[in-house]
Amino acid sequence: MTLAEARVIIEGLIFAAEQPLSAKEIGAIVELDEGTVEALVEDIRKRYGEGALTIRLVAGGYQIVTKPELAPWIEKLGRPVVHAPLSAAATETLAIIAYEQPITRAEIEQIRGVRSDSALTSLLERGLICEVGRKEAPGRPILYGVTDLFLEHFGLRSIDELPIKSIGQ
Repeated sequence: MTLAEARVIIEGLIFAAEQPLSAKEIGAIVELDEGTVEALVEDIRKRYGEGALTIRLVAGGYQIVTKPELAPWIEKLGRPVVHAPLSAAATETLAIIAYEQPITRAEIEQIRGVRSDSALTSLLERGLICEVGRKEAPGRPILYGVTDLFLEHFGLRSIDELPIKSIGQ
């Protein structure tokens, strides 16, 4: 397979995938090393140039998306845009989990100073957090962490891209 053929296949894979595809996953499919895949994806991104589409790296993988500046026109298609915002409690809980993961419900409630059951339920239903294990403590409480959907939703490549939290906050 030539690099030109690989470029076309890679673009098709990224387009057809339901979730972001990592360079490693793509490499395994097209039998190329990650560095070559990354270079080919960058070449595809450059070829899109001033068009409507771009490739973004999110949640550790690549995804073809429309450029953000087109959002007002795309919304005029009349498709229902669900922007049900997170409640303040859910947002606060999500931030705590993102920065402190893995973390238990009791630890979250200790930080927040209030019960967090409904916020956790909402975040679990939206797929922004998940159970990542059990703490080796009495009762073996559930540990929570953020998901790849969280990274996708906030446009992050990895959890390392979270803003640095202030000490004492």
